[in-house]
Amino acid sequence: MAMTTMLPQAQGPETVGPARAGRRRGGTWGVIARSLLSNRKATAGLVILLGFCFLAAFPGLVAHDNPQAEVYLPGQGPSGAHLLGTTAYGQDLFAQVVYSTRESLLIAVSAGALATVLSVVVGVTAAYVGGLVDDVLSLVTDIFLVIPAFPLIVVIAAYSKNAGDPVLIAVLVVVGWSYGARQLRVQALSLRNRDFLVAARLRGERTWRIIFSEILPTMTSLIVAIFLGATLYAIVTAAGLQFVGLGNPETLSWGTMLYWAQNNEALQAGSPLWAIMPGLCIAALGAGFALLNYAFDEISNPALRPVRRRRKP
Repeated sequence: MAMTTMLPQAQGPETVGPARAGRRRGGTWGVIARSLLSNRKATAGLVILLGFCFLAAFPGLVAHDNPQAEVYLPGQGPSGAHLLGTTAYGQDLFAQVVYSTRESLLIAVSAGALATVLSVVVGVTAAYVGGLVDDVLSLVTDIFLVIPAFPLIVVIAAYSKNAGDPVLIAVLVVVGWSYGARQLRVQALSLRNRDFLVAARLRGERTWRIIFSEILPTMTSLIVAIFLGATLYAIVTAAGLQFVGLGNPETLSWGTMLYWAQNNEALQAGSPLWAIMPGLCIAALGAGFALLNYAFDEISNPALRPVRRRRKP
């Protein structure tokens, strides 16, 4: 009797409890947060992204001039009053660069988030349901994968020229979801017959509960990486569309700044910063998302992690 009473006590809270408690405290997001903080690429990407988020949230704290006010001498060079000079219309360039951050970041993040949601819905549904649903959704995904993306974007944007940001975001979502859906479908197919999913089905769990509680948490890092990739694609594509005049030129963003700089021949007119600074901001924001994307690839795939040499004692 002594042995039978002591064994359960030895295998009780002291051994199993702390492990479960640690998993509850950490969870998937805790592991991702610790991995990001220990990755140099992720740290650099987070610093860049947080800097642009601060500019987008509080532009008035950094730039005190009205970006749309045509009240200064046109075509002025950098000075103490105007750090980047003025445009050909007498607008402060530094204020325009700072205030354009909000519009550019909003378009990119909105398009990336909606494209990721569509990728998750199509990819996971096709893999888990299977059968005819999988065939139809896979066919639609393959069609969008083989269609040349940029010509399709140009055609759609040309028909909806000057329609505003919602149409531009919708165009970016339509052409940006298929690659992520293909990745998620492959990942979900590898999980469909795992023991924990079979056990959930045998317990009588509903399909939506299995997808949200069992499948999606195991693919968190992949979903975040797809979001970062879609956002990076949206940044560059949206700026390109606005630069060629397929966006709304009345809005204030880095792409429209490039559009007006090109129309006024800023480089030849002695105002190179009008074209250079928005281009540098687009490149910097894209680099921030790219660094985070590379970091998530390393976190989710140990084979991509750099080999660190141990120091000799």
